[in-house]
Amino acid sequence: MTQEVGPLIKSYYPKHEVEIKYIGDISETANIVNTKINSEEKVLGEISECNKIFRLSLRENEFLIYLDNEFKDSEMFNYIDSPDPHMPYEKRKRRAYKNQLFRALFRVMSEETGRKLPWGILTGVRPTKLLFERLKNKTVGNISYMVNEYYVSPQKAGLAQKTAAKELQLLEKIDYEKGYSLYVGFPFCPSICNYCSFGSHPIAKFGHLAEDYIAALLKEIEKSSELLKDKKLQTIYFGGGTPTAVTAEQLGRVIKKVKQCFDLKDCIEFTVEAGRPDSIDEEKLSLLKAEGITRISINPQTMNQRTLDIIGRKHTVEQTIEAFKLARKMGFDNINMDLIAGLSGECFDDFKNTLTDVGKLDPDCLTVHTLALKRAARLTTQKEDYEGLDASDVGQMVDYAAEYCMEHGYDPYYLYRQKNMTESLENVGYAKPGKEGLYNILIMEEVQMILACGAGASSKFIYRNAENGRRFGRVENVKNVSEYISRIDEMIARKTESF
Repeated sequence: MTQEVGPLIKSYYPKHEVEIKYIGDISETANIVNTKINSEEKVLGEISECNKIFRLSLRENEFLIYLDNEFKDSEMFNYIDSPDPHMPYEKRKRRAYKNQLFRALFRVMSEETGRKLPWGILTGVRPTKLLFERLKNKTVGNISYMVNEYYVSPQKAGLAQKTAAKELQLLEKIDYEKGYSLYVGFPFCPSICNYCSFGSHPIAKFGHLAEDYIAALLKEIEKSSELLKDKKLQTIYFGGGTPTAVTAEQLGRVIKKVKQCFDLKDCIEFTVEAGRPDSIDEEKLSLLKAEGITRISINPQTMNQRTLDIIGRKHTVEQTIEAFKLARKMGFDNINMDLIAGLSGECFDDFKNTLTDVGKLDPDCLTVHTLALKRAARLTTQKEDYEGLDASDVGQMVDYAAEYCMEHGYDPYYLYRQKNMTESLENVGYAKPGKEGLYNILIMEEVQMILACGAGASSKFIYRNAENGRRFGRVENVKNVSEYISRIDEMIARKTESF
């Protein structure tokens, strides 16, 4: 319980350090948890100080909340059991205790800061997972459940309900429990964006490693193909980084290796994230078309040139338009475009203009991300370079995107959240009917094994048994390209042992 408190409080104080400390038992039935918020943040040339201490006294049947030694709230723990065959009694009781404590914290911090989080007390990555399971079990009252149990705003609860219903509808068409998905990672990009914390390497500087990387990747693909022979490969996703940052010949070898080593007769989706317009040309698009790739991404993030220059994307708005039109001309009929709300220096009108310009291209999917402040990104490590460039009205951007997409025939089909998201918002994938990315749903709802190859790739596996239900595990490859190349046999052995 101690560490679970941190993300909720951090959501209210995103620019400050939050220190969680377990003080220890104060009696047989109680303990103290201190949460210290202590930093001096330079904002627009001024010093913004925040020095607060929340103290939680957690008892078996009661909890008390203090702020800077002043009593704020208390509640008796009122557990009303609800039958759930998929969860042991003690786990249900613990969840109820945590939710009641978090609701009390929510009330205290909302009053202290003058703001309410749109996703209430939910701090996890997958808010739709709660509704996905309830919809599977044909449970009613899902929106009121989210509002009353988790303090989610009615607007976000409605978005989650609509998204989870679409997920369930799409997944009912495939036997996902007997299948698995394959992820192949390419850790190279034309340049590194200021918000990026992935293990991406600029191709101009690390391109000399690309050939050795491809050789190691081909070896991992071949060995990995032997691990899940009893399951159906249903979706394939080439991500990164930017897969199209390598040469067409190198990318072609990887595609051919996958088709050679894996049985693709049950594969219903093959996505290649051709994310950077400056990495796309006719040769690479011809390769993808010839190899039967069914879905690609061309990601502008913004259609404002000034913002592209600030965030470090070395392409132009015109290149985005040209790449998209070329892909359409060559017959690609399922193209996703990623946008980010909250980029450095942008206001609502900038984001609105981006949606207008992207709408003219009429992509099949629009994925709207909210900027997340990652610890390893330049936006955090070199924040003095971006002083005075905080985005404004990010919540308005996200709300407008939802209205725009639904008015233009796009429905939400997957949704997830990350740590340190601006205004504690969300990422949503919108798609026209029949154009949804199934891989995105499968990985977000954790309903299927993901076999992953490449530097920084994370394989996810699921154990199922009658006694404990589902249990999850993961095997992660090293992020550094040089280490991946030199330790490829170790990566393969770890994956083989786990699967």
